[in-house]
Amino acid sequence: MNLNNKKILVTGADGFIGSHLVEQLVKNGYSVKAFVMYNSFNSWGWLDSFDKDILDKVEVIAGDIRDSNFVNIAMKDIDVVFHLAAMITIPFSYQAPENYIDTNIKGTLNVLLAAKNNNVERVLTTSTSEVYGTAEYIPIDEKHPLNAQSPYSASKIGADKIAESFYKSFDTPVTIVRPFNTYGPRQSARAVIPTIITQLLNGNKEIKLGDLNPTRDLVFVKDTVMGFIKIAESIRTIGKEINIATGTDISIGDLAKKTISLINPDAQIVTDKQRIRPKKSEVMRLLGSNDRLREITGWVPEYSLKRGLKETIEWYRDKKNLNMFKSRAYNI
Repeated sequence: MNLNNKKILVTGADGFIGSHLVEQLVKNGYSVKAFVMYNSFNSWGWLDSFDKDILDKVEVIAGDIRDSNFVNIAMKDIDVVFHLAAMITIPFSYQAPENYIDTNIKGTLNVLLAAKNNNVERVLTTSTSEVYGTAEYIPIDEKHPLNAQSPYSASKIGADKIAESFYKSFDTPVTIVRPFNTYGPRQSARAVIPTIITQLLNGNKEIKLGDLNPTRDLVFVKDTVMGFIKIAESIRTIGKEINIATGTDISIGDLAKKTISLINPDAQIVTDKQRIRPKKSEVMRLLGSNDRLREITGWVPEYSLKRGLKETIEWYRDKKNLNMFKSRAYNI
């Protein structure tokens, strides 16, 4: 599918991956509508950080993905929707699981119903590698069993199954996009890499972390965005689940050591018990297969972990960016 003459909607456009996706779509010359979360501050999230020449090319609408009527209105005359709006953090899902059900499952249902009602040509819903739980085999391909080890992952499994049902029941042109652990500029300090970087850049000599043993497959955000776009461009991805992964993993402990070596080699890691997940909820290993994505679209990651970390560190090193993050607090 050629996206040049298509009207594209991105939900969750104000967030980390969503804002990078909007930015790249605009740079590609596409027509983009950005759906952001309504708030009384009139904040458009990370879109507010865009250069004027980029932002002026984006149609921004503010609403709530949980409001079916608003979602339906937002998707009038839309050809392609990238659905990224979601509650994303695992620790907060232990405290507020109902919010995750409302946003992640009902929000996805609203998008799918609106897509069906408006004859949208392509729908990409965003899943997560967390739906797999701890790897039963590696690399994790799309046939791997699903395992809800947190309310967050359960909500995303529910959303995935709703999307699958719309493809099978109504022939809705859905693809379930399943990124592994995306990182990069603009990521929330609730994620491990910004947690490490912001503590180091603020001069902390002791870096507080949880369990150091789990491993993660880390994908730089620009690679994740290109995966989304290539998936949207191929009609062969319709009706499929597609991983975006590098095919390599690293432990949290080794990741922390690598990051510390790039900023302040004298810093030490200390365990903060409040950052440790419940034992049965911790996903111990995530290492994804990208064979399906490579075979269908030719996508390959362009960023090594070292290159991605350096680019990420430089973004956080800018004081105006660093000052937006509360590194001394445990951000759930």
